[in-house]
Amino acid sequence: MSRIQWSEHRGLMNIMKGVFSAFRNPTAHEPKVSWHVTEQDALDLLTLASLLHRRLDAAVRTAPRSGQ
Repeated sequence: MSRIQWSEHRGLMNIMKGVFSAFRNPTAHEPKVSWHVTEQDALDLLTLASLLHRRLDAAVRTAPRSGQ
């Protein structure tokens, strides 16, 4: 994996970790009857989820980097 591909991989990994951290289980941490999300925020979140899923679908398994 080239240095650019590795940087892109790490960047997408960090975005995914952030998304999971933000939305993994908000009801368990703070009781809410409803969660207010604007229509634009919902569209942005769905767009981000779509991008991440598309990238995961296109992922291929590679050999581990040397020294790992």
